[in-house]
Amino acid sequence: MRQGDDGWFNVVKWTYYALLTAEELGVTSKNVDEMATKSDNPDIKRLLGKDGSFGADIGLTNAWAYQIVKLTGNYAELFEKNIGETSPLKISRGINALWSKGGLQYAPPIR
Repeated sequence: MRQGDDGWFNVVKWTYYALLTAEELGVTSKNVDEMATKSDNPDIKRLLGKDGSFGADIGLTNAWAYQIVKLTGNYAELFEKNIGETSPLKISRGINALWSKGGLQYAPPIR
């Protein structure tokens, strides 16, 4: 990243956090539409832009995380597709798993 490009750094950082949060909340590319319309979980509503203005606060649309998950999947989906056990590389999650599953990955809350 170019030094001093704080706006781009924030987009990249929060995209990563959104992918982890989606995995932790069980939001996937397959169920994101249902979660966006039917979930009562405030964390899911904030993540998917149905509550609050976090996206606008960082210079994106409020549906920014919804769009990312819809198009690419959550962190687990991306990992598995590109380097996970079912990919040609067959790498296990190990320390790349969520903190709640024995790994080191966690994200701050989206508020």
